[in-house]
Amino acid sequence: MSEVLDNLRYSEEHEWAQQGEGKIVRVGITDHAQHLLGDIVFVEFPEIGTAVTAGDSVGSIESVKTVSELYSPVSGTVTRINEALEDSPELLNEQPYGEGWIYEVEVEGDYASATSGLLDAAAYRELVGE
Repeated sequence: MSEVLDNLRYSEEHEWAQQGEGKIVRVGITDHAQHLLGDIVFVEFPEIGTAVTAGDSVGSIESVKTVSELYSPVSGTVTRINEALEDSPELLNEQPYGEGWIYEVEVEGDYASATSGLLDAAAYRELVGE
């Protein structure tokens, strides 16, 4: 059974969004997604300063099984990437909600409006059948 945290918002593509400082939203993949992918060996990040749109592909995640697109759950400008994943992509498997975050986005409005189209934890659990 995959872990789903109540304080996050989720996309149907299995990314999560977490409220950060001010207008910053932290993004990663869900525990469910990392289980589906298997052992993750490489992460392609969006570039810092890139404008991203919710639902658009912004990078990829490569595992021993497959390569999967990484979609942005929110719109805004990429302000930071998790450089630790460059040397240790397995953090996505080990701590998908902790040290395995992928990038941060500065959104236009507030967190609530930026994530209004995303699923809450209950709806995400229903989506993945848990």
